[in-house]
Amino acid sequence: MSDKLFVFDTTLRDGEQSPGASMTKDEKVRIAKMLEKMHVDVIEAGFPIASVGDFEAVKAVADTIKDSTICGLARALDKDIDRAGEALKGANSSRIHTFIATSPIHMEQKLRMSPDQVVEQAIYAVKRARQYTDNVEFSAEDAGRSDIDFLCRIFEAAIEAGATTLNVPDTVGYNLPEQFGETVRLLREKMPNSDKAIFSVHCHNDLGLAVANSLAAVANGARQVECTINGLGERAGNAALEEVVMAVKTRKDLFSCYTDIDTTQIVPASRLVASITGFPVQPNKAIVGANAFAHESGIHQDGVLKARETYEIMSAEDVGWSANRMVMGKHSGRNAFRSRMSELDIEFESEEALNEAFTRFKELADKKHEIFDEDLQALMTNANNEMAVDEQIKLVSLKVCSETGETPHAVVTMTCDGKECTGEAEGGGPVDAALRAIDSIIKSETELLLYSVNNITSGTDSQGEVTVRLEKAGRIVNGQGADTDIVIASAKAFINAVNKMLLPEDRFKPQGSDV
Repeated sequence: MSDKLFVFDTTLRDGEQSPGASMTKDEKVRIAKMLEKMHVDVIEAGFPIASVGDFEAVKAVADTIKDSTICGLARALDKDIDRAGEALKGANSSRIHTFIATSPIHMEQKLRMSPDQVVEQAIYAVKRARQYTDNVEFSAEDAGRSDIDFLCRIFEAAIEAGATTLNVPDTVGYNLPEQFGETVRLLREKMPNSDKAIFSVHCHNDLGLAVANSLAAVANGARQVECTINGLGERAGNAALEEVVMAVKTRKDLFSCYTDIDTTQIVPASRLVASITGFPVQPNKAIVGANAFAHESGIHQDGVLKARETYEIMSAEDVGWSANRMVMGKHSGRNAFRSRMSELDIEFESEEALNEAFTRFKELADKKHEIFDEDLQALMTNANNEMAVDEQIKLVSLKVCSETGETPHAVVTMTCDGKECTGEAEGGGPVDAALRAIDSIIKSETELLLYSVNNITSGTDSQGEVTVRLEKAGRIVNGQGADTDIVIASAKAFINAVNKMLLPEDRFKPQGSDV
């Protein structure tokens, strides 16, 4: 008999802990809407105590999403739990996820608490969380390095206190699949009240085994997997939602469970998260990489042409890839634009917003003969990215001279708080010169940690999507920009990042705790 496997997405919480991946409130809501459309069971929207910005983001997601359970993370502390309860007040369905460390090294070196004190604190935290919701998840942080008998003891106590989900995290990515699966099996067998809670797993990818460990746990009775879109997460990342879901769906012969995930939304969700966070998907990434369903070998091509199943174990269309794309251009009208955007699940709040987007579309159409779905999605992502910040600095014009044997030279004009300023600089290349010219005006005093360029579609007239990551006094922000001219795209991305850096820190503060 097949059981349901609950999908718990933590892209908005653990995924945001990737350096530079912090998201604004509006960006979190956009991703949450996509996760809801994908039929994700639980969306961990953030860590409300971390900052005012994160509290507001969790609250906004809770107030907006109706079909998924919205979860807030909280340490086993009064202030964390109360803050999470407050943020989740508006949710149709809410969950508080509270945790405390259980491994010897964490209890001794970090918490400086005895095992008895840790159990007592866990019981207290679960009971306090139950004052706000009947749906409480308890996590034993660093369970992968914890004593199995102690895990049984604290989990039994958590269930008695009211926890309905027990999470077994491999917090540092230390476990191997057989070992981790055995841990879940032993917990379920040794705990007398194990049938009164759902067992969950949360695996990190430090050894490249997050998905393998998650699946081993599922094979041994875990019925919730905590994961992220594209495997996003701090350090080497988390288990990738798309890989876990498609493994369970593809290998029904081995897994006696199913998910409610609409797999056709996987690729759109992947693209949205990549564009918002500035973390591009590698071409050979399973399921969502550009080459995931590409065949170059003649033997493979011949086999696929004769029978797709010879070399493809799943359908590209099943996960959201499609070869049927409507190509638009400068002769396309407003209605065609609105219709296509609606088909891409992009809606406009007002006629004014539609008109502004249509103007951007026409400007792009003058530069690029054929506009594909990816161009439209990038156009809206970058427009939303610009609107998400109060643009104190705006690009007016940019001129760059670059020729063989000469040092590139850039002249830029911008408005800074409404006042027009012009600056110029030389650089090692046209992009370097442009960014130096911008910085000669704004004096950002930032360090460039990352400069990344990705083509949105193929062809020499493709838009380039640029991500820059800036650091200043320990604070890290991402900026994005897109244009058919890569130098202009770079300038837009740099200015976008600087505008974010000028915002109050609470709006972009990354998380600091993990399970």
